[in-house]
Amino acid sequence: MQTRRTWRSLNGVLMLDKALGASSNAALQQARRLYQAAKAGHAGTLDPLATGLLPVLFGEATKFSSDLLDADKTYAAEIRLGVSTATADVEGEVLAVRAVSVTAEQLDAALLNFRGEILQTPPLYSALKHAGKPLYAYARAGIAIERKPRRVTIHALALQWFRGDRLALSVTCSKGTYIRSIAHDLGEILGCGAHLAALRRTAAGRFGLDSAHTLESLEALRAAERDACLLPVDALLQDLPEARLEPAQQARFLQGQVVPWPGSPQPRLRVYGSDGALLGVGVLGADGALSPKRVIANDQGGAPQPGRAQKIAENP
Repeated sequence: MQTRRTWRSLNGVLMLDKALGASSNAALQQARRLYQAAKAGHAGTLDPLATGLLPVLFGEATKFSSDLLDADKTYAAEIRLGVSTATADVEGEVLAVRAVSVTAEQLDAALLNFRGEILQTPPLYSALKHAGKPLYAYARAGIAIERKPRRVTIHALALQWFRGDRLALSVTCSKGTYIRSIAHDLGEILGCGAHLAALRRTAAGRFGLDSAHTLESLEALRAAERDACLLPVDALLQDLPEARLEPAQQARFLQGQVVPWPGSPQPRLRVYGSDGALLGVGVLGADGALSPKRVIANDQGGAPQPGRAQKIAENP
């Protein structure tokens, strides 16, 4: 038997503190149901092993996910030395156990290899595609696929503590960096093997855990209080210069038409109407023409709004 759920057209950004053991999609769907949002997505997958910041985008915010997807991320990582696993994390089959005899000086020297621009080989068990299938599908089938090293940037890497066969790192890195690979490669350099024991994302771009909420804390709130936890859509665009249009220009921009705008060329601008409502993102050419790139589909722009409710059938 099917039940029917009332969904609403909600625009906004939720900084979710994802719990241990939940997949990113499962956390997204829980948040979507909690907010009764008709449309939702997330900006940056976290493995079930990982906790921490998972940006959840509702409604029109999904149009502006690219900046967060491409943004640098910061992680708190705990690494166990002496044990190598198939997945390079705590959930994988143990492949080897070796004695650990690592000094603080040896560890500091090894960590020098993981700062700046580096080449990194993605893990065997990863979602990267080969011939349309994720690498983990081949790995589970026992098929070895050659993985080409990729260039990533480690902007900052700091040792937080080191005790026996355990250590903790703070890592700020570019898109596409695998912290599991850092753990594995560090173990190989030290000659004892290693795997990622725990991982927590503490920041994505300009957003940190100080603006994040757990599902449990959200569930305890009234609906209005829960909505107040959402950031406006233009919170995703604060690093862009802005343009404000007059009503006549606003109508043309929302219809996908070019409007004149004074100023130097800009690859991207956040564009507002005269009332301060976000209209979208545009590109300003050298000829002074402001071209729409992404536009907001409703009048409310950056503010979370309930809008018109929809009825969508859902399996219980």
